[in-house]
Amino acid sequence: MGHGNGPSHQNKPLLSFRVISDVQYADIPDSHSFLGVPRYYRHSLHVLQRAVKNWNHQNLKFAINFGDIVDGFCPKDQSLTSVNKIINEFRLFNGPTYHMIVNHCLYNLPPDKLLPLLNIRNPNSLAYYEFSPIPEFRFVVLDGYDVSAIGWPKDHPNTKKANSPNGLIGRDRRFLMFNGAVGKEQIEWLDRVLGDATKLDQKVVIGCHLPLDADASSNEALLWNYNEVMDVVHLYSCVKACLAGHDHKGGYSVDSHGVHHRILEAALECPPGTEAFGRIDVFHDRWLLCGEDRLKTHEMVF
Repeated sequence: MGHGNGPSHQNKPLLSFRVISDVQYADIPDSHSFLGVPRYYRHSLHVLQRAVKNWNHQNLKFAINFGDIVDGFCPKDQSLTSVNKIINEFRLFNGPTYHMIVNHCLYNLPPDKLLPLLNIRNPNSLAYYEFSPIPEFRFVVLDGYDVSAIGWPKDHPNTKKANSPNGLIGRDRRFLMFNGAVGKEQIEWLDRVLGDATKLDQKVVIGCHLPLDADASSNEALLWNYNEVMDVVHLYSCVKACLAGHDHKGGYSVDSHGVHHRILEAALECPPGTEAFGRIDVFHDRWLLCGEDRLKTHEMVF
């Protein structure tokens, strides 16, 4: 079950970590999304600053940023400066931050520039990875732009032609330029990781900028091959939750196999004086997302 009324039990968590998504900073005037939702490009930096200050007063093991640290409308001659500005704010946190390379980042800089800046260091310059902060849990971070219309050279095999939204209806509206897919090799890697976690009796949470369940997300925000990824996830009982960003309004669902899907509300769409960041307390049988202001508090019981 999931709800926003606080914890159902009072015991010490196994670990706690921080979350934030879709800062999308740019040193430009406020504007609106293509749906007409207000966006506060400069204020999002202040949301992040207040988040880091808040978290440094708590005993948190690490942070996960669910992507889009700068906005696609950031002037291209300011891209590197803006990315570094946000990364430097994350570095003020008293612990490591795990990042994802996603669409608005890729509008500004190519993957080979972003990977070292975001401290994503993998063989073969891969943007997906996993880590285990405690023996009981494993975190898997997927690259939802492994196959996409952005970020890759035009002649690269992972480059796909962008679709026009015209004529796309229902869930086919996910096949838009600002989304992407998990590639074949990454899916095979995910299968191996989940198999290993099962042998070690670990619970797993999957992080992906793009949502993986249609009941939690708008059609326009879904991973292109979300169903293919979830077919692999559903082969195992170890995956307890999938966390995402991208769909700025947020969302929540529990799928047919009992996996919780939680989309985080965007920092970018916080008017001055409001926030959207949180802390997740991890227990053996549940997670408690303690949200600030526009990021809703939520309990996910396994």
